[in-house]
Order: sequence, then C-alpha cells, then structure tokens
Amino acid sequence: MEKKILFPQVGGFVHGGDYNPEQWLDRPDILEEDVRLMKKAGINSMSVGIFSWSVLEPAEGEFHFEWLEEIIDRLYENGIYTVLATPSGARPAWLDEKYPEARRVNRMGMREHHGGRHNHCMSSPVYREKVAVMDRKLAEKFGSHPGVIMYHISNEFSGECYCDHCVKRFRGYLAEKYDHDIEKLNHAWWTTFWSHRYNNFEQIEPPFVHGETSVMGLNLEWKRFTTWNTNDFMKAEAAVLHSVTPHIPVTANLMRMFGGLDYRKMAPDMDVVSWDNYPTFHNDWETLADTAYETAFQHALMRSLKRGVPFMMMESAPGLVNWQKVNKVKRPGIHRLACLQAVACGSDSVQYFQWRKGRGSYEQFHGAVVDHMGTDDTRIFKEVAEVGELLKRIAPAAGTLVKTKAAMLFDWDNRWAIEDMKALGQETKKYEETCINIWKEFFRLGVDMDIVGSDEDLSPYDVVVAPMLYMLQPGTAANLRAFVERGGQLLATYLLGYVDSEQLCYLGGFPGDGLKELFGIVSEEIDSLYPADRNGIILTDDALRAAGSAISCGNSRGGSLAGGTTECCGGQAEKKADWEVAEYAEILRVQDAQVLGTYADDFYQGSAAVTCKSHGKGNAYYVAARTGAADMRPLFERMLADAGISVRRLPEGVECHVRSGEEDRYEFYLNWTKEAVSVPGVEGRDIVSGAQITDRLELPAYGVAVVCPL
Repeated sequence: MEKKILFPQVGGFVHGGDYNPEQWLDRPDILEEDVRLMKKAGINSMSVGIFSWSVLEPAEGEFHFEWLEEIIDRLYENGIYTVLATPSGARPAWLDEKYPEARRVNRMGMREHHGGRHNHCMSSPVYREKVAVMDRKLAEKFGSHPGVIMYHISNEFSGECYCDHCVKRFRGYLAEKYDHDIEKLNHAWWTTFWSHRYNNFEQIEPPFVHGETSVMGLNLEWKRFTTWNTNDFMKAEAAVLHSVTPHIPVTANLMRMFGGLDYRKMAPDMDVVSWDNYPTFHNDWETLADTAYETAFQHALMRSLKRGVPFMMMESAPGLVNWQKVNKVKRPGIHRLACLQAVACGSDSVQYFQWRKGRGSYEQFHGAVVDHMGTDDTRIFKEVAEVGELLKRIAPAAGTLVKTKAAMLFDWDNRWAIEDMKALGQETKKYEETCINIWKEFFRLGVDMDIVGSDEDLSPYDVVVAPMLYMLQPGTAANLRAFVERGGQLLATYLLGYVDSEQLCYLGGFPGDGLKELFGIVSEEIDSLYPADRNGIILTDDALRAAGSAISCGNSRGGSLAGGTTECCGGQAEKKADWEVAEYAEILRVQDAQVLGTYADDFYQGSAAVTCKSHGKGNAYYVAARTGAADMRPLFERMLADAGISVRRLPEGVECHVRSGEEDRYEFYLNWTKEAVSVPGVEGRDIVSGAQITDRLELPAYGVAVVCPL
C-alpha cells in the first residue's frame, strides 16, 4: 500500500485553521502578531477567505484583492501555506439587493430575506454567474502563488430552495430520470393512491409544507435532487478553478453524518474529502470514551467516502463551541487526544475553527486558538502548540492509510426512506444510532470498520454488517450474494429488503430481490414494542450461549437479560433470556437456515430470532430483533474468527487504529480515561515519547502513543 501524500510542500501533517484577517484590517499590529503566534503554535497552513466576499468585492465589479495578497505573501514568507476559500457561502448585501433571486425560497413558498449564510439558491443563474466571476479572478490572481496549496469551495453546504428556478430544474431532473415518460414516474411513485396521478411533469411540485407530502417517491426524489443540485453547484465552482489551475486540489467541508445531503454522491467530485468535527465532549449522557468512539465512527465515514486517499479534519474546536446546548470547555489533555484521533483514523490535517476570536457578531465567543486576551500563555494556546510539536514528531505517518477487512453498510437513501416510512414506531426508528452502536462494539473488539454504500465494491472486506437495510439499490442483493459466495461473513438485521430504490414494496415476502434465498428466511410480520414491553432471545447455539455467558458474568459491558428477574452470577434465578429485545421484533418463517436463537416471550415464543445460512464459502447471519450491540458481541466474534480477523481486547476506554504505507506501519493508542492503563501485546518504538516498548505499553491518564513495530 503506497503512501498518498496530499501536500508534499508541507512535509507532514497540515496544522492550521480558519483565519479571518479581513476582520482585523484596521489593526496591522494584530496581523503581525498573528504570524508570530502561528509560528510559535507550530501552524503550517491557514484557510483564508471563507466569508470574505463583502471585502473582496464591496460593490459589484469593484474588486479588492490587495489585502488578501499581502496576507498570503506574509504567511508564505513565514513558512505557512494557504488553503484559499471561495466566498460563496455568504453573499454581500449589494448582491441580494440587486439580484433577489439569489435568495432562497422556503418550504412555505416565501422568499428569504438577506442575512445569515448558506441560504443562496443553488439554481439561480445570476448567482452562479457572480460566483464564477469571483472564482476565476481568485484563481487567476493567486493560483500561481507557491503558498496556495488547496481550494476550499464554499462552506458546509446545506439547505434547500423551493424557488421557480429550483422547481424547473427539479422537473427537468425527474423527466431525465424517468425517460420523459410520466407513466414511469406514476408507477414508481404509486400515484394512483389517493388519486395523486400526474398527467405531465409540469404538474409536479416539490414537497411544500402546505402541499404534497404523502407521496414517498416525491419526498425521496426531492432529497436526491437537492444533493444533485448542490453537487452540480459545487462542480461548477470546481470547474472554474480547475480551468485556470488544474494542479491545485479542491475540497468542500462536510458535516459528519449530515442528514440533508448524500455525501457519497458528492465525494467523487472532490479531490480530497474534509469535514468539521465538533463532538459533545464531557456530556452527561455517556462516557468520554463513548463520545470518542462515536467520533471515530464519523471519521471512518469520512475516510470511506474516498478510500485510498487521506481525508482532512478541516475544522475542530481548540476549546469550546458556541452553538451546542451546553458549551463546555475541553478538559486538559482532551484536545491532544481528539487531534491524534483524527490522524489515527486517517486524517492528514488537524485544523481549527477558529484562529482568533472576533470581537462581535454570532461567533465572538466560539473557541479559538487565540483568545480575546491575545496572548500565548493561555491553556488553549499551549495545548495547540503541544499538538503542533506532536504532529512534527509523527510526520512520517502522513500519507499512510487505514486499511481494514471489515465494513458496515450505510446509505443516505436508506436513511431518508426509513425516516419517511409510515410504519414502525415513529420515535424509535434510530437507524443512525443502531449503525453507530454496532460499529462501536466491533471497535471495542479492536476492529476498525469502513462505512460504505450498499452498492459499492465489497471485495476488500471479509466481514460486512448491514443494519436495517430497508431499501435495496439496484444490484445490492447481487453484491451481497457475491460477497458471501466468495467466503464473506455477512450480518443483516430486521427490516432488511422491504422496498426497492423507488420505495415500492417487494412482493412474495421480505427480504426481496432474492435475499430470502441468501438468508434462508422470510419475514412475515414485524412487531413494534412499547417501552414497557419485554421480550428476549434464548440462544440455542451452545457456542454462542457459552460466549455470551462468559461476557455477562465476567464483563460489566456484557449482554443484558430480559425480564428483570435474573441474577447473572448468583444462581438464585433461572436465566430467562440471553439477549434482551426492545422496540422491534420480526416474526420469521425459516426456510433452510440454521436457528441460533429463539424468542422468549409473546405469541411468537419459540420462533426463530437469530439464524445463519451457509452459502457458497461464506455465511449469512440474520438477527430479527433489536437487541443491544453488546449482547451480540459473541456473534460478532464468531464472524471475525471465521473471517480470520483477530480480535483484540483492549482495556476499556483505550482506542487503537493502524495506519500503514508500503513499508511503514503506525499503531495509534489513545487512553480516554482518567486512569493509567497497561496495554499488553505492544512492541516497537513510541515516536511520541521515543521509548522502546516490549510486550506492554503503559499509557498515563489521557495518554497517547504512536508505535512503530520492530
């Protein structure tokens, strides 16, 4: 596996953040001081120009780039490179005044007023024209500057527009998709229901809040269109930049598992994927380690959007943010952990929002490297400088990749379809939470997983998990069958294969499209449970039961028991169930699968709840009910063992990732607990401390290590 160096100029990892010098043009002393402080903090890159349009072009056609040129020159002269942003994320007032069509129309059909950000119409021809003019001038002015290493397109794409331009484009998008045949659309959307049939594409409107919202096909296609239209806007910006400077890569900063856009459709048109990372550290509903593991999931999602290339953490808070429900300060040591976690998961950058706190407006109290105090002796500044030194020490790891043999399937289409379906418990669908919890349990077993689409190539993987894969894309079923036939270990759960990509239910029983034969089961009904309802799964497979008993008796994270009457180790009550069931339980008709577990209660007591069917060289497992991810750990371990993937039990709260290149291998260890821990089975040199490790790595509280095996 060769290294994929993003920025050879930097000579390692990018360390920087969002810099807004236009807010300080009346304070040249502060601009000079910024550079001194950047060098002291180990900063080697700054993102500039993200919301600078009103300063770059204060009036239409009046361009002022001299201040930006001075900033880029000064940074470069001091060894600091520039990620140059296009300013399209927020429009100047003169543009909205003269061209009101650039402003979005909301779901009520009302034109938005000027203000805020991310509220421009992606379809507006005049807005696209003005953006293209700005982008071309920036590329022509700065594209040959040796200090400019990347373009940052817009900022955190989001939202939708219901204006006439967007409605027209939506209709054209639909006509193209359905071959200009309205009857194809009517069939796909099942519009004879409630007499919603269309005679032509001109009759179709988006799902206005006071309009048509009951046609699932319309709702889903609007979301797909919003992604398509946003991506088309992003591609238009990239095309202008690349036409002038094809050698400079482009990115657009994404927002974790954002629900409004299908990032998997956008990633191919970025040279590098980047995202903005703002965990709710130190919250009161989970442990710090749980917060960290969920963040690792988000990193894995971004890493998997463009496999084979490092991603970038474009934004993170060096201290606190200003928009969470409780804006809590990072405790000492957490910043270093969070930064190294991003790198461990495959990021080749650690970047912050923001460099210096502004004096006014919405983000004046958002955390920054440089506080309103303006000094270098604050705790936050010192911790950022410490990260700068750490990144220099581990610079040889830049360009290496995370390679894993396990993957989870996660589709935005599937997510949207589950959210919109009128079924199950309206408040308990929890698709994202279910995926994250299962991913975290594999992670606790020392197994990193990629997060891929259901129609992607699965040949790099030996274990694949598909939670709640309600919607099947064309080719998904064949993809899964081929994976199992060649020896893959596949796990699917309840709600598998109910609808096709148009959200039409499969006939003949679920799962559809031939998956009944792959798994050897038919789902006849699905029961939604109230919070007070109780059921469980009794394992009928001796090996699984023994493994589950060992976990529940010997580990505080073991499987919970149904019924509430069992004492695990005391022997005072008979065990009623091995796994607890909550919220959903499918009732299966077994065809030719092996039954590994049955329901403990209700009228479907004794019927199959966990099954396995061997197919080709592999196995297809099915769990028909929602049960705790920790309960399923013995099943995960069996799959990993059959796939030849080693399980590694790390101390609770310790995280491990591996990055590797052609010859290099780096093991990253992170301790998210307040206690010192000892990690067995580690040998090599810790390039953070310089220590030689033989057999056992000692990590202090909130400690980190990057070990190169001997």
